[in-house]
Amino acid sequence: MSTPPNSFQFGRRVAYWRSRRRMTQAHFAALVGKSLRWVQELEAGRVQANPQLSVMLLAASKLGITLERLLSDEAVACAGQSELDAVRAALHRHDVITGARGDSDDEPVSVEMLHRALVHARSGFQRGHFAQLGASIPTLLVDASQAAHHHRGDTQLEAFRLLSLSLELTEAALIKWGDTETAVLAGHRAVAAAERSEDPVIKASAARHLADAMTNHGQAADAVAFVTAAAQRLQGDLLQRGPDGLSVLGMLFLKAAMAQASAAEADDRHFGELARKVPDHLADAAEHAAHLGHDDNRLWTSFGPTNVKLYEVAAHVQLSEGADAVAVAAGIPASAFAWLPPERRAHLLADRALGETQAGLREKAVDTLLEAERLAPEEVQCRPRTRALVEDLRLLGTGSAEGRLRALADRCGLPG
Repeated sequence: MSTPPNSFQFGRRVAYWRSRRRMTQAHFAALVGKSLRWVQELEAGRVQANPQLSVMLLAASKLGITLERLLSDEAVACAGQSELDAVRAALHRHDVITGARGDSDDEPVSVEMLHRALVHARSGFQRGHFAQLGASIPTLLVDASQAAHHHRGDTQLEAFRLLSLSLELTEAALIKWGDTETAVLAGHRAVAAAERSEDPVIKASAARHLADAMTNHGQAADAVAFVTAAAQRLQGDLLQRGPDGLSVLGMLFLKAAMAQASAAEADDRHFGELARKVPDHLADAAEHAAHLGHDDNRLWTSFGPTNVKLYEVAAHVQLSEGADAVAVAAGIPASAFAWLPPERRAHLLADRALGETQAGLREKAVDTLLEAERLAPEEVQCRPRTRALVEDLRLLGTGSAEGRLRALADRCGLPG
């Protein structure tokens, strides 16, 4: 920075990095040898007009970053504890659970307004902007819950449809933030709302998201059973619903493939038996992608032949078949890769980097992560699974890429 920070700027950066480190204010106070009130005043910008160098150095040291990094304006704004707390609190609100609106005589939000808000938030997610969802999701959940419980007739069915999709978005954001337990809760709520919508496409969409949350939460075997049951139950209706139905049906099989791979990885006794079923689920998804005939983004699925390849890469990585994952990723045409939303592209690159690490191509893995970071910084700098890969690469060593990796680790906020 060319000029020293004022107290408000410095306090805001301390609060940001403290949240990134998952520290409470009390924990940080103990580390710096100050009172809780002092930390609260510091983060509010009320300690002093211009922070002393000794204070800045102490804060940087205890946060495990350089002073330059603490004062930098280039840090990606990851979702922190405040965003997580806001979303969790929204899921537990009485009016979100029940749809009750108290004594208010105001009309609930129209489904048209809800749809616009959902599209805006979902589009942000697909661009890789996850942190901002901490502000938009709570409002979306409140408005959608109240609309679903107070509209009537076809409008109510549409409101339940939008409520389910809003809960799916909540679940997807929570997975990115690493809170899989709350993601499962949101997923169950999404499935319940989807049933109220009476729309098989929404039911399938909610089922695939819940399976994803269950898999990430260590319930992979249950996820396989759930998502395959949903596919069997809904397939007939979905095949009659055109591109929307084909897209969500195909996604059910892709989630089944990932859940199956995760179940195999977790079961040493039956690994081979379970792993051999993964290609079957991928083949089912590929059949529906071929029927669809092109890549599409119906209901924000990004479903099509390319997304099937993305899941094939991810499944190989889950099964520790790094060389196979790298080979599949290399076979994806550049034009197909460029069509994908930034979040999907960055996710694929993160999977490819993990596959390269498994295959011993660690220098290449660093460059792949840097490419992913350029596309969607939050996918790399903020997501727990990607940050863990950066840590692993630091331990394993990356030869000529060490300098680039150190810089990436610094941007991820990882201690030196």
